Amino acid sequence: MKLTTNHRFILASESPRRKELFGKLGIPFEVIASGADEIVGSNLSVEEVARDIAISKTTSILKEYPGAIVIAADTIVSFEDEFLMKPKDNAEAKTFLQKLSGNTHHVTTGVAIYGDGISISFAETTSVTFFELSEDQIDAYVATEDSLDKAGAYGIQTMGGLFVESIQGDYNNVIGLPISRLFKALLSLHLIEMERVANT
Repeated sequence: MKLTTNHRFILASESPRRKELFGKLGIPFEVIASGADEIVGSNLSVEEVARDIAISKTTSILKEYPGAIVIAADTIVSFEDEFLMKPKDNAEAKTFLQKLSGNTHHVTTGVAIYGDGISISFAETTSVTFFELSEDQIDAYVATEDSLDKAGAYGIQTMGGLFVESIQGDYNNVIGLPISRLFKALLSLHLIEMERVANT
């Protein structure tokens, strides 16, 4: 199977993880950081916040690149109605991991697809359960500073994945982009097309 497109795609993200996941589609795309503020609104659900941030990222890019199809995402970890964003330092990272230890939390990624005549967004949520973590385990992981650029202070695709007992839902969503659902959305919008590749 091969995917084709006649559109200019821009991924509004600095995340190497989202770039890698989007690259699985095999279509040409550019990466341009939006620079939009990731402001959390009050009295909104985690799904609404994640979608709103993703939308703000796309609209800031579209102002400078009209005619493009801009895709953005934002991932939020939530536990007991608290949003665990990217920790500001190692001390906050340790606090986050102490909260997640032995508990189930939720990872929600909001995705926005905006362009000429197109303005859709959705949110995908995955449940993640951690093993009980010792203080030594938390300290050792935090010392790697892998926590600092990740919502919830861990990366499931890095050594933080060793803390995961189970997940329910889309694994790629926890990394930062629910690529399967995005693939289906792009197909339904006729922004990409499938071609069969003949056997040789």
